[in-house]
This record gives sequence, structure tokens and C-alpha cells, in this order.
Amino acid sequence: MLLNNYELLKPRFGQMTGARRRRHNMLRVPTFVAPSRIAGVGLFAARSVAAGTVIWEFTEGVDWRIAEGDLPRFPEPYRSWLRHYLYQEDSGSFVLCGDNAKFMNHSDDPNCDDSGQVHTVTLARIRAGEELTCNYRLFDREARTLGLAFGHHASARQSG
Repeated sequence: MLLNNYELLKPRFGQMTGARRRRHNMLRVPTFVAPSRIAGVGLFAARSVAAGTVIWEFTEGVDWRIAEGDLPRFPEPYRSWLRHYLYQEDSGSFVLCGDNAKFMNHSDDPNCDDSGQVHTVTLARIRAGEELTCNYRLFDREARTLGLAFGHHASARQSG
């Protein structure tokens, strides 16, 4: 019997509810996930963040790299769920952010820079409660090559 996403995540997140369940501080700055004007949900700064601050970086053991050839091995519905949250590096490998960075939405005028592909840096001062956005085309090969219409971070970061 296949379990729904909640059942898969329940052992990890337990029985937390409300804001406590949505709050996730594995990023380098406090953030929260909330409804977004851009699409669905987005990632928001829990407090003000100075310009030039590294807010996320790829971390082995938290973030996953999946070889391009390994992705088809995941059975449905897991493969579709993963595809929604993955972005593709220039090497062809896919990356799944293990924290709430996967909820960062795309913007053509972002307030964060992902051009280094291993970390995200704020481009300007971010106010508490402001949505964190990035330009997927800077780090996601599929976004550049397929000209995807964006909605949210592969989660948002990849498929929109």
C-alpha cells in the first residue's frame, strides 16, 4: 500500500501543527513557508536579513544529488513529487533541497542570487516577512533549456 506524502513525512515531522510545523530553520537564516502572491506557497524571511548574506548552501546529508539516470528508478507517485521539487545542475544531476529552500519561488527580479549554484546570497536587504525569490535560470539547466513557465521553486526551483 502506498502512503500519501503526509504519511511519508509524519515520522520526520511528528504531530506538530500550525506555525510550528511550517517553521523550518535548516537554512542559514530563520525562515517560514506561507501562502505566496507568486504561486501557491513560498519561502519568507522570519527576520530582517542584510544584503550579501549567505542564506542557503548545499549541504551533504541534508540536500540530495540524484544522478540523471537514477531518477526514472523512483516509482510513481514519488518520482512526480520529486520532479516538482528538484532542479537540474549543469552536470545533469538533480538536486533536492532537504530544507525549506525548495519552496523558494522564481522571479525575474529576485532578491536572492543563486548563480554560484552551491549557495544563495541576498541581493538586497530583506525585511522580516518578505518572500525570498531567486531566478531559476541561473542554476537550473532545465529552466534555461526548456524555457519553463514558473510558478514556484524547483519546487519552486525546478518546475514551477
